[in-house]
Amino acid sequence: MLRSATSVGAQFRESQRSKSDADFTNKIDGALQEAEETLYWFELLVGAQIVSSQDTENLTRDLNEIMSVFVSMVRKVKDKNAKR
Repeated sequence: MLRSATSVGAQFRESQRSKSDADFTNKIDGALQEAEETLYWFELLVGAQIVSSQDTENLTRDLNEIMSVFVSMVRKVKDKNAKR
């Protein structure tokens, strides 16, 4: 979980230095995949009763908000490129 969770930030950071819109969306898509994996690990931890759902509630909400922002970013870039 630590690996996938920290990869979200690392991939976002990489996207800030992307060389093209395609590179940018690729890196943001990678961050989205890692965010989904992190949510999966949260679900497993709760399901195995290692942590309570209350323990992951705020983190899950924050991660979902981050994912919404990333999706919005990708859509804006794709819409911009479609208008060209």
